[in-house]
Amino acid sequence: MAVTATTPATRPRAAASRTGAAAVTAVLALLVAVLAVVDITQGTASVGPAEVWKALAGRADPADASVVIASRLPRTAAGLLVGAALGVAGAALQAVSRNVLAAPDTLAVNAGSYLALGLLTVGGVSLPLLASSGVAFLGGLAAAAVVLSLSGLGAGTVRLVLAGSALTLGLSSVTEGLILLFPQQTNGLYQWSQGSIGQNGFDGVVRMAPVAVAALAGLLLTARRIDALALGDDAARGLGVPVRGTRITVVVLAALLSSAAVTLAGPIGFVGLCAPALVRPLTRRFGRLVRSRVSMPVTGLVGAGLVLGADVALRTVVNAQAAVAVPTGVVTSLVGAMFLVVMALRVRETAAVSAPDRLRIPGRTAFLVTVGVLVAALVGVAVAGVLLGDTKLLLGDVVNWAQGRAGQAVSFVLDTRVPRVLAALLAGAALALSGTLVQAVTRNPLAEPGILGVSGGAALGAVLYVTTVPAAGSWSVAGAAFAGAGVTALVVFGLAARGGFQQTRLVLVGVGVSAATTALISLLIVLTDPFNATKALTWLSGSTYGRTAPDTLPVAAALALGIAVAVARRGELDLLSLDEDTPRLLGLRPGRARLGILVTSVLLTATAVAAAGTIGFVGLVAPHAARALVGRRHVRVVPVAVLLGAVLVCTADLIGRTVIAPAQLGAGLMTAVIGTPYFLRLLLRTRR
Repeated sequence: MAVTATTPATRPRAAASRTGAAAVTAVLALLVAVLAVVDITQGTASVGPAEVWKALAGRADPADASVVIASRLPRTAAGLLVGAALGVAGAALQAVSRNVLAAPDTLAVNAGSYLALGLLTVGGVSLPLLASSGVAFLGGLAAAAVVLSLSGLGAGTVRLVLAGSALTLGLSSVTEGLILLFPQQTNGLYQWSQGSIGQNGFDGVVRMAPVAVAALAGLLLTARRIDALALGDDAARGLGVPVRGTRITVVVLAALLSSAAVTLAGPIGFVGLCAPALVRPLTRRFGRLVRSRVSMPVTGLVGAGLVLGADVALRTVVNAQAAVAVPTGVVTSLVGAMFLVVMALRVRETAAVSAPDRLRIPGRTAFLVTVGVLVAALVGVAVAGVLLGDTKLLLGDVVNWAQGRAGQAVSFVLDTRVPRVLAALLAGAALALSGTLVQAVTRNPLAEPGILGVSGGAALGAVLYVTTVPAAGSWSVAGAAFAGAGVTALVVFGLAARGGFQQTRLVLVGVGVSAATTALISLLIVLTDPFNATKALTWLSGSTYGRTAPDTLPVAAALALGIAVAVARRGELDLLSLDEDTPRLLGLRPGRARLGILVTSVLLTATAVAAAGTIGFVGLVAPHAARALVGRRHVRVVPVAVLLGAVLVCTADLIGRTVIAPAQLGAGLMTAVIGTPYFLRLLLRTRR
C-alpha cells in the first residue's frame, strides 16, 4: 500500500525533473550557440557579422570567405570540441574517484601528455596527428595512473591535489628543460603549452573529433556502472558491477578525451575541474541530472561554454592584435585558480597527511655528528661548484684569484662562477629555513613556499619588474619579489587562518594561488619581446646564470635576519608546532608570534627567488629530512635544515652546469627532478 500511495506523488516530481533537465540543457545549448556566433565574429581582420553570414551563405568576397573558413570557424569548432572533451573527462574522473577535485589538471594528465609530445618534438619524430594523439594519450594515462595509485580513491582532496601538483611540477620541469636545451626544435612549444584554440583549417578538428566521440560514446555506455560506483564499492559489487574494471575503463576513456584536447589545442587548464563543479548545484535541484548519462553531456556543454567564453572575453577585453598572442588557456587557468580557491573554502577538512618523522630524540652526539657531516658536505660541494663547470680549474687557481694574481681567463671564470655558487648556497638555505618556519607555525608538514604559492608570487613580482624595467638592480628586484610574495602570502595565510590553518584549506588555497601566478607569469612571457621572454623563462627555471656578487646581498641579509629570528624564537616555534592551546596556557600570543614568523618566512622566500629564481621542494624536503635526522626541537632542526637546503641547491646547480656542459639546466629544474620522487614517496609512506 505504501508503494501505491507514493507512486502518484513521485510521478509529477519525476516528470518535473525531466522537464527541468531538458530546460537546463536547452538553455546551455543556446548559450553555447550564442558564444560560438560571437566568437566567429571576433578577430584581427575587419570581417564583421555581415561578412561572416555572407561567407556561410557562399556569397562573400573570397578574401573574407578565406578568413572565416580557414581561421574563425575552425577556432570556434576547436573550442567546442576541446571544452566538451575536457568537461566530460573531468566529470567522469570525479565520478569514479568520488573526489570533487579530480580533473585532467589535478591528475597530471595534461602534464603527462605535454611531456610525451615534447619528447617527440625534441627527437625530431614527425607523426600524423592521430599518432601524436596516441603518444599524448599514453603519457597522460601513465601520469593519471601514478597519481591515482599514490593518492588512493576517496582518500581525501589534499592527497590527490598534492600528488597531482607534485607530479605536474616534475613533468613540466623536464619539459621546460627540453625547451631550454633544444630551442630550435621546440620553437613555439611553450606558447602551445599554455593552450590555444587557434587553428589553421579544419584538419585538426576533423581528425580529433572521431577520437573524442568514440571516447564519449564509451563513457555513455558505462554510465550505469558509474552511477553504481557512486553508491560505494560494496553496493556496486552487490549489483554485479566490476568495480576495478569500471574504474580502469573510465580513467582510460577520460585520458583519451584529454589527450585529444591536448593534441588539438595544448593543455587548457581547469576546464575539467570547473565544468563539473558548475553542474553539481543543478543536480540538487533537478534529480535527473544525477545520472551520468544525462550529466556528462550537460557538463560537456558547460565545458564548451567555458572555453568559448574565455576566448570571447579575452578578445573583448584585449585588443585583437594582443589577443592573438595570449593563449586561451591562460584565461581558463586564471578562472580555474579562483574557482579552486573558492572550493577550498567550502571543502570539508579531511584526514591530515602526516609526515613520517622520527619519534625518538637523537642524542647530542648524533646531532653534532650530523652537523659535522653536513658542514663537510657543504664545503665539498661549494669547492666542487667553484672548480667544476665548462672550464675546470684547480685550487691553486682559486688561491691566485683570491690574492689578485690570477690570469685574465681564470679571473673571468671565477668572477662569474663564485657568485653563482654563493647564490645557490644562500638561496637553498633561505628556502629551507622558510619552509621550516612555515611548517612550524601552521603545524602542517606539507606547507612549503612553492606549494603555498608564495614562491609563485615572488616570481610574478620579479618577472613583472624584470620585463618592464630595462636595468633592474638587485635590491629593486628583491623588493619587487617581496611585494609579490607578500600579496600572495596575505591571501593564502589570511584565508587559511580563518579555519585555524586547516590542512585542506591551506594547501588548496595555496595550489590555487600558485596556479594563478603561473598563468600570469605565462601571460607576461608571451606578451613581452623574445629577449625578455627567454630571460624570464631561464630565470623561472631556477637558474643562477649571470648572478653577480651584489645579487647575493639581499638574500644574505634576509638569511642572517631569519636565522637570528629562528634562534631567538626557537622555544616559540616548538610551542606553536604543538597545538593552539599550549602556547596560550604558557602566556604566548599565537597570533602575534605567528605573524612575525610568517613575515620572516615571506622575506626569506622573496629574496631567495630574486637571487636564484623559482626553486621548488627545497622548503619541503630540507625540514622533513632535518626532523628525521635530529628530532623535532627547532634548536636542532634549524641549523640542520639550513645546511641541507644549501647543499641540495648547490648540488643541483652544480649538476645542471656540468653534466651537459657547455649547455646548462637551472637548479630549479634539477631540484624538481629530485624533489618530485621524494615527495611522491612521502605520500606513499603516509598512505592509509
